[in-house]
Amino acid sequence: MSSEKFNTREAAAYIRKSPSWLNKSRMSGSGPVYLKVGATVLYLRSDLDAYLNGTRRTAIYDFANDNAKAQAAA
Repeated sequence: MSSEKFNTREAAAYIRKSPSWLNKSRMSGSGPVYLKVGATVLYLRSDLDAYLNGTRRTAIYDFANDNAKAQAAA
C-alpha cells in the first residue's frame, strides 16, 4: 500500500477532477476514501487508485455494465 499522501488540490489533479468536486463528494460520500487529521483532509495514493479502478466500466448503462469484466481488465 502506498503511503504517499495528497492534499485536496493535489488529489483532485491526480484523479483529474476539481477540488470543488472532491469537497462535494466528501459531503455526499460518493468520492474516494480520505483521511481527516484534525482539520486537515488527506488522500492516500492507494485510495485514489482504488477509487479510479472502481469506476471502470464496460457499458454506458448500468444494466449492461459488466463489473467483473472491467475489474479483470485492470
